[in-house]
Amino acid sequence: MDNSLKTAILKHAIIHYVGNKNNGELLHASDAPLQLHTTLSETLSDAFLSKFSTAYDHYSFTHPSSLQFNEVHSFAVQLFAASDHFTSASVGIAQHLFETAVHPKIKGGELYVCGFEGLPFESRICKAVGLFKTEHKSIFLDVALEGGSFNLGLKEGVELTRIDKGCLIINTGKEGFDVLIFDNQNRGEDAVFWKEKFLGLQPQKDAFNQTNHLLTLTKQFITTGLSEEQGGDKTEQFSLLGKSIDYFKSNETFDIGEFQTAVFGDEDKIEGFRDFGSRYTEKHDFDINSNFDISAQAVKKQSRIFKSILKLDRNFHIYIHGNTDMIERGRDSDGRKFYKLYYETEA
Repeated sequence: MDNSLKTAILKHAIIHYVGNKNNGELLHASDAPLQLHTTLSETLSDAFLSKFSTAYDHYSFTHPSSLQFNEVHSFAVQLFAASDHFTSASVGIAQHLFETAVHPKIKGGELYVCGFEGLPFESRICKAVGLFKTEHKSIFLDVALEGGSFNLGLKEGVELTRIDKGCLIINTGKEGFDVLIFDNQNRGEDAVFWKEKFLGLQPQKDAFNQTNHLLTLTKQFITTGLSEEQGGDKTEQFSLLGKSIDYFKSNETFDIGEFQTAVFGDEDKIEGFRDFGSRYTEKHDFDINSNFDISAQAVKKQSRIFKSILKLDRNFHIYIHGNTDMIERGRDSDGRKFYKLYYETEA
């Protein structure tokens, strides 16, 4: 997803306050949606959707028994069905959040339930439901001109750039919908409840997630999993990173055997990659297939973090785009370390 999300139109929005009942806080549900004028609609839409300006893992709603028992999914069906269900369905979502956000570390906050139209997603124009939660407040200066002097006051409010949690439910016609999420709290019970207990999501086993996870696994293995004996040298790491991303850019389908040979070659590295991969898939509870279609969108996303930057003290940053054979590493007679760079043309 990219900046084309800005073409989506925020049609409906309502705010509820969802406290933590185990901490003695209450649920305050609104009885009517916000009155949206053009400026407010555009401002809120930009703030909420900007969180999804880069590609995210795709999820779907799930339930151990049946999808109809997933509360958020059922309320989302109502929200997509007709606008006259908007307020009642949003209250149902707030009540479900109130019942699930019971861990003492989970903070209360405002829940924004939004209805979007004209949202571009995978070459289609879709309707979407957004759920956003704000838990932290900031203090703002309120400067007012009264008569010939300025007065200064303090106001408490929410920074639009600091929305804590979000979920975008996209009606693509797929069972369980397509769901994107973000959570600024990335550890502990607070992080688990939003995705699992409240939303009830599972990762989709689609090309995007397969490609995204395999590239993440590869980068982690190369940068942290290889021992010094196997290839701890920075230029060797850069070479392997370059080979990895080049494989995905030049192929439409992924084959694990072909990939391992093309990138690592060495049997010891391949065996290390397999062991590292087993631990990765267990930790992330995501099985990566040995063959799958490569997602160009995921490759584009990952290309940004596969850039090889050699940082030398605080003096030099060397960007390496490929061909590490043109780099020579050494140490002079005084013990100082150096890199020697070879080139053919100078821009």
